[in-house]
Amino acid sequence: MDGQRSEKQYIRLYEDLRKGIETGLYPAGSKLPSKRTMARDNGVSLITAEHALQLLEDEGYIAPKERSGYFVIYDEDSTFPVDLGENKTRYWPQEDSDETGFPFSVYAKTARRVLTVYAEAVLQRSPNFGAVILREAIARYLAKARRIEASPEQIIIGSGAEYLYGLIVQVLGRSRIYGIEDPSYEKIAQVYRANDITCDPLPLGPDGIRSEALWGSDAQVLHITPYRSYPSGVTATNAKKREYMRWRAQRNAYIIEDDFESEITPARKPEETLFSMDDSGRVLYVNTFTNTISTAVRTAYLVVPEPLLKNFKERIGFYTCTVPTFEQYILAELILNGDFERHINRMRRAKRKTI
Repeated sequence: MDGQRSEKQYIRLYEDLRKGIETGLYPAGSKLPSKRTMARDNGVSLITAEHALQLLEDEGYIAPKERSGYFVIYDEDSTFPVDLGENKTRYWPQEDSDETGFPFSVYAKTARRVLTVYAEAVLQRSPNFGAVILREAIARYLAKARRIEASPEQIIIGSGAEYLYGLIVQVLGRSRIYGIEDPSYEKIAQVYRANDITCDPLPLGPDGIRSEALWGSDAQVLHITPYRSYPSGVTATNAKKREYMRWRAQRNAYIIEDDFESEITPARKPEETLFSMDDSGRVLYVNTFTNTISTAVRTAYLVVPEPLLKNFKERIGFYTCTVPTFEQYILAELILNGDFERHINRMRRAKRKTI
């Protein structure tokens, strides 16, 4: 009981401080009261105050200055405020992680919690498109962090982006020509060619696919990685994204938006997605947890536009989900309890320090 009361106290203190920062009670650049003052004024222990401050630091609201205390660095576009409810367990960073690697201790504690809370349910077969709790968590996250409005029903869970490419082919068909970036991640072309798809390599310029190559192509499907194409590192500008959308509209084509690495942008505002720009229902969105959690977490997700959902259900709805239920529950908990977003915020701050 004492542990539960202590946890509620630090969450309550954290929420009070966060509200004060967001409403301007503690404006950017101002110094927060010391830990001892905070603990005394709120009737909590020094450890409780430290936990609340650590959580605010993890989320990019405050930063410590040596021998000076904590100062507000909050910018409403630089972090994803995390909704903390009393019924969710929270963890703070441990010493076993660096600025970019996901903390193993957090992952391990979450795994143990999942085993305790869900028990035998982790051994049950997942719904074919993925566990409902994970699809709901991803839908909430995308709405808040990527401005993508999609229902859990539109989300398909699979063991890696390459697996999802294969599912897309089975729905869109093998008779279409697929335009891909040149150069691009080699497995994209390998997966499509293994599925008997004709690929049209489209040369990249400094801002995305070169216009003459794009408009001169006979492709009916365009697979792009607009945030940062690998291995070139090219990022599509907003103007280029709008050109992609004009091309899609004039050709009545489909776009597969591979959003790998986009969460780790050093920019203050998240990159705008083509999915959120589209009103035609012809942009498919793919992302993965491989880069944000670990290369060992072979879990990706596909957001299917509403007009295509019936086709996906009819053509590939019989496939069994390829991600273990246990792993899906762990990812859902990491998203719902805020650890996933806190980790992304740490990675973004670390990346800004290097540029």
